[in-house]
Amino acid sequence: MKIAVIQFNAGANKENNIERACFFVEKAISKQAKFILLPEVFVFRGNLAAKRVLSKVAESIEGNTIKKLSLIAKKNKVAVLAGSIYEKIYRSKKVYNLSVLIGPDGKIAAKYRKINLFDANVDGQRIREANIFKPGDNKAIAKVGGMKAGLSICFDLRYPELYRYYCLKGAEILCVPSAFTHTTGKDHWETLLRARAIENKCFVLAPNQIGKNGQGVLCYGNSMIVDPWGKILARASNNKEEIIYADINKEAIIKVRTVLGRK
Repeated sequence: MKIAVIQFNAGANKENNIERACFFVEKAISKQAKFILLPEVFVFRGNLAAKRVLSKVAESIEGNTIKKLSLIAKKNKVAVLAGSIYEKIYRSKKVYNLSVLIGPDGKIAAKYRKINLFDANVDGQRIREANIFKPGDNKAIAKVGGMKAGLSICFDLRYPELYRYYCLKGAEILCVPSAFTHTTGKDHWETLLRARAIENKCFVLAPNQIGKNGQGVLCYGNSMIVDPWGKILARASNNKEEIIYADINKEAIIKVRTVLGRK
């Protein structure tokens, strides 16, 4: 199965972000990719602290963003991971950070709400996602191209128990759409991605943002596709939007699990 991981620089114009995301998805389709992944919050990275901004960018899972991507997926018979959108919560000022896996039939195969929220001091700024997001409590696995994929988002990467759960439930692919910062990414990103791949003997697919977010925090880029041995099959740069590709298959997983053992 040919994988396409999209490295993206989302800005403050939601409609423009969605339009460009669809362009990149269609570009990956033109290269015969069958599973295409977008990064975390690809729909908007403006100033969420500004008045009424969150209410404008948040939407339901039935909203315009997922609808557009579903149409593309169905038309081209490909799977698409909408890295994450801001999902409205009824009668709440907060939203969910929602990742949606769309199948080749255009239907929602799985949805995952980010469980572990980012709380850190980065580049002199306190980032506290809990001020905006409500943590999810669901885990999500679905089949993509005959392989099982477990869903996660960015900061989840630091919590190996989530990925262990997925592995023990039969996952062969671990999806990690992210907006990983440059400050933490330069020291931790590759190490964490390869660790999750090695300890679970799974493929890890990690689309990341680049550029600065609405608070001026720089994202690291370096989107990756990592194999079950921990080898990096494809890696993006740290300074531009791009798509990276790799072919993955069950045989590679079986080979590693035969050498090192299933668990």
